[in-house]
Amino acid sequence: MGTALLMLPISHVDGAGAPFLVALFTATSAICVTGLIVVDTPTYWSGFGQAVILALFQIGGFGIMTGATLLSMLVTRRLALGQRLLAQAETKSMALGDVTSVLRLVLVVTIAVEVAVAAVLMFQLREVYGEPLHVAAWNAIFHSVSAFNNAGFSTYSDNLMGFVGDPVILVPLMLAVILGGIGFPVLFELRSRILYPSRWSLHTRLTIFGTAFLLLGGAALTALYEWSNPGTLGLLDDGARVLNAFVHSVMSRTAGFNAVDVGAMQTETLLVTNALMLIGGGSAGTAGGIKITTFLLLGFIVWAEVRRRRDVNVFHRRIGRETQRQALTVVLLSLAAISAGTLIILSITDLPLDRVLFEVVSAFSTVGLSTGITAELPPAGQLVIIALMFIGRVGTITVASALALSDRYTAFRLPEERPIVG
Repeated sequence: MGTALLMLPISHVDGAGAPFLVALFTATSAICVTGLIVVDTPTYWSGFGQAVILALFQIGGFGIMTGATLLSMLVTRRLALGQRLLAQAETKSMALGDVTSVLRLVLVVTIAVEVAVAAVLMFQLREVYGEPLHVAAWNAIFHSVSAFNNAGFSTYSDNLMGFVGDPVILVPLMLAVILGGIGFPVLFELRSRILYPSRWSLHTRLTIFGTAFLLLGGAALTALYEWSNPGTLGLLDDGARVLNAFVHSVMSRTAGFNAVDVGAMQTETLLVTNALMLIGGGSAGTAGGIKITTFLLLGFIVWAEVRRRRDVNVFHRRIGRETQRQALTVVLLSLAAISAGTLIILSITDLPLDRVLFEVVSAFSTVGLSTGITAELPPAGQLVIIALMFIGRVGTITVASALALSDRYTAFRLPEERPIVG
């Protein structure tokens, strides 16, 4: 539907209608809340076309949050009664019958955050940058919705580079990105227990602490490698450098906005950004990637194995072997998809590995950051990016849920044998 609407003459700024591949790429990027583009959004799409794009990433973000949350509730309900009671006591999860309240609360949170951020942006754009009221209102709404849904689409040709030193614009957008990407189950729990960390569930603790660690670590490494780079942070004052180091760290997880030129970044920064994009944000949120909890669980699994521990224990809780296998499966399938996409694009282009890998990880993790090569890709390469965006958006949720829902008990176990490892 999005592709068909974007192909209409009314969606194009010149009234000519967009080609099928351009419309398909843009619609996929919007509904998967990615933000990668092959044409310049403000100069190529008309007001109607931009409204279609906004509607797509709003629907995509809302659907992802509600769908993933309801799936997690369904997984809890499929457990045995004793396990379910323990899981609900630990996670403070909602009952499956609370579908209406879930949808209502997600809608209220979405509207509240988007309206609040839009109001701040509109005031700043009108009073400081002198935009006409209707233009300021549209740009504010578009960026607010795009930020909360981690979409990364912008109505400015240079994305957020025109606001590189303006915290009144950048900070609200960062907060919207974090709130949208942290995951609805965490927001649901924090609304009543934000002042009582000792009562947080394991999922909330991992998500909150992991988010803080990755944001601080990403900002520190970005500042380290880009502090003197004249193409990015080098020409800014110290305050703006620190601010934009945090902006890049936040947007890499998986919003896709950029206030500095990503294509001018050091290779080391691109590698750090690849890691941040792959990890992504919280589960049942608008962020992509393999998710913070998955990444941290793998780390705890490795740590337990190194210490020769029989069980994987986190915050005085034991992680079940089924959950460990699910995390490992999600990560390996994600790496397989990224490797396949990178190999295909390298085979049909002459682009360097670091740029191709960055673009593929950005697409699969539904980030939207780009070094500028997406529009240069041949049609086959753009189709690969389209597939990666779709797989990355629905694949990890689907695979994780399917693994949890299809757990089967077998009445026998085969004899054990240990092949040589390492």
